[in-house]
Amino acid sequence: MATPDVAPHFGAELKDAFKPVNNWVFNGIGWLDEIQQFYRERSAIEKEYAAKLTALCKKYYDRKAKKISPLSVGDNPTMTPGSLESASLTTWTTQLSAVESHAAERDKFGTDLLVQVAEPLKQAGLQYEELRKCHVDFHTKLEKERDANFGELKKAKGKYDGACQEVETRRKKTESSFDHSKTKAQAAYQQQILEMNNVKNTYLISINVTNKMKERFFHEYVPEILDGLQDLNETRIAKLNSFWSIAAQLEKTSSSRSSEHMANLLNEIPRNQPHLDSLMFLRHNVIQLQEPTNFGFEPSPVWHDDDTLITDETAKVFLRNLLSKSKTQVRDLRVESEQKRREVEAAKQVRKNIQQGRDKRSEVDVVRSIFYLQEALHEIEHKRLTADVETSTIISAVGDLSLGARNHNFKSQTFKIPTNCDLCGERIWGLSAKGYDCRDCGYTCHSKCEMKVPAECPGEQTKEEKKKLKAERQEQASIAPAVEHEPSSASSTAPSLTRQNTMNSLSSGYAVSANRSLSNVGSHAAPAELSPESTTAAATATATGKPGAKRNRILAPPPTQYISSPPPSELASTPASKAADREPRGKMLYSYQATGADEITVQEGENVTILEPDDGSGWMRIKSSSLEGLVPASYVEALPTPPPSSASPRVADRPGSTYSNSSASLAGSTAAAAKRVGPAVAPRRGAKKLHYVEALYDYEARSDMEWSMSEGDRFVLVNRDTGDGWADVERGGVTKSVPANYIQDA
Repeated sequence: MATPDVAPHFGAELKDAFKPVNNWVFNGIGWLDEIQQFYRERSAIEKEYAAKLTALCKKYYDRKAKKISPLSVGDNPTMTPGSLESASLTTWTTQLSAVESHAAERDKFGTDLLVQVAEPLKQAGLQYEELRKCHVDFHTKLEKERDANFGELKKAKGKYDGACQEVETRRKKTESSFDHSKTKAQAAYQQQILEMNNVKNTYLISINVTNKMKERFFHEYVPEILDGLQDLNETRIAKLNSFWSIAAQLEKTSSSRSSEHMANLLNEIPRNQPHLDSLMFLRHNVIQLQEPTNFGFEPSPVWHDDDTLITDETAKVFLRNLLSKSKTQVRDLRVESEQKRREVEAAKQVRKNIQQGRDKRSEVDVVRSIFYLQEALHEIEHKRLTADVETSTIISAVGDLSLGARNHNFKSQTFKIPTNCDLCGERIWGLSAKGYDCRDCGYTCHSKCEMKVPAECPGEQTKEEKKKLKAERQEQASIAPAVEHEPSSASSTAPSLTRQNTMNSLSSGYAVSANRSLSNVGSHAAPAELSPESTTAAATATATGKPGAKRNRILAPPPTQYISSPPPSELASTPASKAADREPRGKMLYSYQATGADEITVQEGENVTILEPDDGSGWMRIKSSSLEGLVPASYVEALPTPPPSSASPRVADRPGSTYSNSSASLAGSTAAAAKRVGPAVAPRRGAKKLHYVEALYDYEARSDMEWSMSEGDRFVLVNRDTGDGWADVERGGVTKSVPANYIQDA
């Protein structure tokens, strides 16, 4: 409890008492109108005899008596007041006594009261009423924001109940399905359990977010509004004191005979300290805060579960992706929040300067600006708090899953050509079919599958490597888990949950692609019932030795590949072809990654043209496709130059398909994955010592002149920050800009 010598704080003492505080402040502002009416009436009566002035004072004694309780302790105090009159009312009584004692006023004094006191007091009352309305409007927005948070939690609970109900429905369908459709029903049931786990995790996170926002509302947002109303009321009292001082000074100078009475009044007015009225109101309106209890997990009536996060491997993939995204948001939103908070503090300082008379701007406009900035700040804080709670909730349950994660560098895409999702194998195609693809390794997925993709990006890949990875991922996505139809094995393949399992049937996944596995159907389906497509898929599975393997779609090369070659006579007579045959050729023994502007990146096994042989420096200039550059001479094996021949060259064969699931291509991809490392390379003569830098944070390029980068990416530093906050770096022989404070020396 505050003491008379210490200014009270409504936000710390009254908590959620906005309505009584607002009514009290409203009564005080309304009282200003009565005071200015008093001075107007007095200015008209000043020219009349002392009897009328005495009658006027008596009239306002009576009116004051009717306002004692609302002005001192509010409309409905929780405690019966002892000494009813507040410090302001006591000072007002002194004011009326002085006026009654000096009934003989001159006409000039009445005119001065009207011009210097009544009219400014009316304007002040209008201004304070506008300020009070600003507080009321902002409090209404805060309540809507709080109710919206409660509503979002209710929606999350509804989604969780719906997901649980769907799991139970899938389970019943599994029990009632026949043998030929049991595989599909069991797969749908298994998939729905995984979906329910994700919905449950989202619901638990929403509970923590809502509880945190509720705590902010009752312990930060509302107390701040209450402190604002207290400050408004005390400012009003300070302003009222100034008008009273003006009126008293006018009355003092109006007649030498009133000097003694006015001097007494001037001594009484400063004793009316603004916080005394607030202290009296506080003592008579202290209530116990009834804060709502924290929300807790409510299990679904059809799926009896506990309040622990699901931490199986499938759920960890979702949680890892959510954790990575939330940690990035926390970093970005923290900076944005601090900037917005500084703007709010600057606006509050402007208002303080206005109250102290050092700034002539409108206080109403400044307060509106403060609340506008605070509304934007609360929105940012809401997002940051959500991301922070998500991060802490996941880390406390399963640890920091983002450590060591190799997140894909996803970019939103609308696929205009038929493309399959690398996770589920389904088609991503159409104007409304949004999806993502990784800029580094080419991983593609649906928007709904983004959070389910494992963080296993192999890093930047060449075009050929992306094709190989695409084939492998599509093959993995097409393979459905084997299903055992024997009842004895059902319990071993059922998901392991923390509750008592009420299921009596087997649950198994299924491939969501067009072609499904037929490895376990042979014993149940007659040969005549199998479609030609099924027969082809089964034959492919048998040939590759992989049960359930899907035959990948063969993509035809561009139409230009089918154009017939020129006649042999024309080919033989082309001078360019003869010159090309005589150029020295070579083959790359190892892959080489360019580290300088004059170098070239070449893959292992690639055939190249030797433009300038090794001159003793250990480097040679080659040409690969349309690119030229330097590579280490020890990385290239010179090929013998073919003798000139008049025989016509062999017409180019039709190119192979883009994808293949044969054992030969799989073996080739496996061998290509284990690339050989080339020998150490001596630096080129005259080459500078390269200075490498490493990315501290993720950054997405906003133009073609900038690099996009992920945390840990390495670049060659070209130019440090020149004062504009940007640094020039090089990667793959291309120089672009990145934020200077996003990199550090490697």
